[in-house]
Amino acid sequence: MHNDQNTPPAPSIRSRMLKLAPYFARQRGIWAMALAATLVAALTEPLIPALFKPLLDEGFAGNSLPIWLIPVTVIGLFSIRGITFFLAQYALARVTNDGMEMLRNDLFAKMVKADLSLFNRQSASALSNTVVYEVLNGASQLISALIGLSRDGFTLLALVGYLMWLNWKLTLVVFIVAPALSYIMKALSKRLYRLTRESQESTDALAYVVEENVLAHRMIRLHGAQNQQIDRFAALGKNLRKLALKSTAASAAMSPLTQIMSAIALSMVLVIALIQSRDSASGATVGGFVAFITAMLMLVSPIKRLAEVANPITRGLAALERGLALLQDAPEETQGTHEAVRATGAIEWQAVSLQFKPDSPAALSGVCLAVQPGETVALVGSSGAGKSTLIQLLPRFLNPTQGQVLIDQVPVQDWTLRSLRQQIAMVSQDVVMLNDTLAANVSLGQTPDRERVQRSLEAANLWAHVTQLPQGMDTLLGHNANQLSGGQRQRLAIARAVYKDAPILILDEATSALDNESERLVQDALQKLMQGRTTLIVAHRLSTIEHADRVVVMDQGQIVEQGAPEQLLAAGGAYARLHHRGEWAAPEA
Repeated sequence: MHNDQNTPPAPSIRSRMLKLAPYFARQRGIWAMALAATLVAALTEPLIPALFKPLLDEGFAGNSLPIWLIPVTVIGLFSIRGITFFLAQYALARVTNDGMEMLRNDLFAKMVKADLSLFNRQSASALSNTVVYEVLNGASQLISALIGLSRDGFTLLALVGYLMWLNWKLTLVVFIVAPALSYIMKALSKRLYRLTRESQESTDALAYVVEENVLAHRMIRLHGAQNQQIDRFAALGKNLRKLALKSTAASAAMSPLTQIMSAIALSMVLVIALIQSRDSASGATVGGFVAFITAMLMLVSPIKRLAEVANPITRGLAALERGLALLQDAPEETQGTHEAVRATGAIEWQAVSLQFKPDSPAALSGVCLAVQPGETVALVGSSGAGKSTLIQLLPRFLNPTQGQVLIDQVPVQDWTLRSLRQQIAMVSQDVVMLNDTLAANVSLGQTPDRERVQRSLEAANLWAHVTQLPQGMDTLLGHNANQLSGGQRQRLAIARAVYKDAPILILDEATSALDNESERLVQDALQKLMQGRTTLIVAHRLSTIEHADRVVVMDQGQIVEQGAPEQLLAAGGAYARLHHRGEWAAPEA
């Protein structure tokens, strides 16, 4: 009971639509054209039944209506309807696509600049679904429904006005059904909104299963988990089907209920009209009665569409609100104001601790480490020791819970993000390439300089292979450069680091997954890359640390030993134990 009292009331449709105004209400001239065209088209609706009165009373009965006037009136009336319909549809498309483009661009810009916690809260499939598909579907449904609402609303008013002018007593009968219709629409709209939100969440879950099975297709086959995943997908699909059927039932119920109420009103009107026609003093004519019945029957279509308009408005709002929620709930990364063209490469961790969750063990605990400019430091330790976590503090992919990280004696949070990350290049075993040209991937974040790209590829021992590609450095790499071998992708990542020419280099287990020949080419490229830079190596094999000036041994988030590799081996401490257990083994010659 207490929770119900504290639950805030659901926002009204008007307040929710006002949130979208910055995107879809800027083109006031286009909106004015759309509404004006819609209004004119609506005003032509009562003119159609109005033609029957003079046609029946004067054209057939009195023969006093000029024959030429009939085709001119009909052609003119429908020409106006056609032109105004075209203008309204074009204005609708313009408003929808302009607003959709602005919102989509803002969403993507927000996503690529968002604090990295966003990617822990939402999956890749949910984010792509929100940015691309939900904005498209939501905007199209919402704007189309709003234009339909204005068109049918104006048409309804025009027809009701004409009916009141013809016979106000009969028209009052029509209004009897209004309260019942209003209640039906309100009740079904609430149900539709709830079902729409649940359907979107269920769609995200279904898309995430597909994403997982695409990314982990080898592992799933290795473990024979295909049937398990098929059952998992089917269960989620069944839930989505159930929600879709419930939503369809709620939406479809509006139409028959509306028609039943309209039939009740029509039967009452027919009875009263027949009673009035028997009274000669009422002035009722055949033409007037036909015009009234025609206009009243024309009310059914706009009333029916208005009854159904809640469905697309609800769906469109729900979809667009998820996009707006992304804008509001994804704050940008914080940054300072310090900038430097090129850092010297001095790095220091001062009593750094990091805990991902309050109830979880510390990933780092009181780490103190200083690295001199140009020094090569290898971080070693068993899996989960905190090696990768420590280096991810440098580009601020993670932020410490306590302590601070400094580059050139300046805390990293005081740097601008752009300047800070310009100082750092990274090569890891998980190479990520974009679906763009090879040259664009090498020069990522900068304007491609073809000569510089070639020098970078040569330094990475990859130029010989690139010259054999059909379009050379202009070859499209496809999805994550899967057409290249593991060693070639690794060397492409090294070429990217060479092109960036940053003073600080991070090698995160960069050769752990390579065969001996590939590793030899990569190691040669890495030696060229490391010259004159501060280099941090997350080590996996002995061959990756044999040129290190210093080895830092980590265990359970703490530094337990550091020094030159030979000294640590001779000391017989933690490094020597790791070495003798075979956690680093020199490759076979």
